[in-house]
Amino acid sequence: MAGPTTAERGARQQESSGPPLVRRFRRLGPRRLRTIIILALVLLFLGPGTVWALYGSTWLRVERVSVSGTRVLTPAQVREAADVPVGAPLISVDTDGIEARLRRKLPRIDTVDVVRSWPHGIGLKVVERTPVLLVEKGGKFVEVDDEGVRFATVSDAPKGVPLLELAVTRSGSAAASLRRFGADRLVREAVAVAGALPSAVAHRTRLVKVRSFDDISLELGDGRTVEWGSAEKGRAKARTLTALMKAAPGADHFDVSVPTAPASSGS
Repeated sequence: MAGPTTAERGARQQESSGPPLVRRFRRLGPRRLRTIIILALVLLFLGPGTVWALYGSTWLRVERVSVSGTRVLTPAQVREAADVPVGAPLISVDTDGIEARLRRKLPRIDTVDVVRSWPHGIGLKVVERTPVLLVEKGGKFVEVDDEGVRFATVSDAPKGVPLLELAVTRSGSAAASLRRFGADRLVREAVAVAGALPSAVAHRTRLVKVRSFDDISLELGDGRTVEWGSAEKGRAKARTLTALMKAAPGADHFDVSVPTAPASSGS
């Protein structure tokens, strides 16, 4: 294994050098360090009375926690997982810690912005992950987002989200594909295909079937099928499929695995 680069060694030496107070400040995250600097400037100009106002008085303490952006999660679930210290001085709330806690306890959360709402509030602005594929497991459904993250297991399949089927055989080229790329990589390829589908097709797709890295197909809710091939050239394939469906509305099978030479069949 290669050792640390010159830049990495220099960064480590810088972190371990200097007086203890300087080393401690270097370990602080940028958001916390910024808060400390702002507080120090306020104290410098306004004096000891500000310390009492920020920490000792009841004027600037956490009284409410607001939640926005939830779709599947409830605000109550987010507030419980956030565990904001109600009653604590607003200035002392660890916003980075709240963010980390939410992402750890609620994997459905993709991003969250924790903000102080002076004089008495903490705001939690949540963006949830959106499933693009479902993996059936034990009669339930695992939701997979557009980054291939399996973030939740639900009892009922969300409407409009296709099911993923890994139909990889144990012999031949499909087995070789599985050995070479692994199941997780094949799932990510299926996710890429689902993300490239034209919206009109995506809403009608019932199943994304993966036989190998280069053999991915779709089954639509009306019985029609699409041979997609690999996940490569997704945009070109999406444009070709849209045009092909308009040109052959009665066809029941479409092949866009080679987008420059598409084909349709059946009626």
